[in-house]
Amino acid sequence: PASKGGGVKSILNLIYDKETAYPVYAPPILIIGKKIISQTPNILMFLGARHKLAPKNEDGRMWVHQLQLVISDFLVEVHDAHHPLAKSLYYAEQKKEARRRSFDFTSSRLPKFLNYMELVIKRNPSGPYNLVGARISYADLSLFQIIEGLRYAFPSAMQKIESDYPRTIGLSARISKRPRIRRYLESPNRIPFNEHGIFRYYKELDN
Repeated sequence: PASKGGGVKSILNLIYDKETAYPVYAPPILIIGKKIISQTPNILMFLGARHKLAPKNEDGRMWVHQLQLVISDFLVEVHDAHHPLAKSLYYAEQKKEARRRSFDFTSSRLPKFLNYMELVIKRNPSGPYNLVGARISYADLSLFQIIEGLRYAFPSAMQKIESDYPRTIGLSARISKRPRIRRYLESPNRIPFNEHGIFRYYKELDN
């Protein structure tokens, strides 16, 4: 919030700072001390190391980050399902194209992504419960958010295929039951899914 140094004005000041040697491109932006970190995967990589949400060894950290990048790429596909032509256009201006794009998304891209996550969990040497290792990672938390968003945006499509991915859905369910996560989900800090975010529900797109 603006009262704590955040808000739109502060973000714009960072983006249009004419003196910094490390200009940021867009939010989210994390400021810790003198560090200014942007891009969601980058922020998660930083926080993951500080909060034990990533392996200690380099190979493990790189693997978690690689999975996070896959998730981030998939998130773009979710957005493009309802805005396939341009972000600057309203949904109503690209509705016809969105129907074609969302059909491909729900019939092809969505199963491919979930198949991959299912495979990663299955092949985890520490057991088929997390994406990486025996402890929860920031990639697991991101996958949980993806599943929640997909259930909101494509409820019919998800209902039809969830049973095909028991490990992925099981991981999401276990995360939702973690005490701190559950308290957050039940608090006003949890912003509900809506028609202004990446995950949007349009009945005609839920093939």
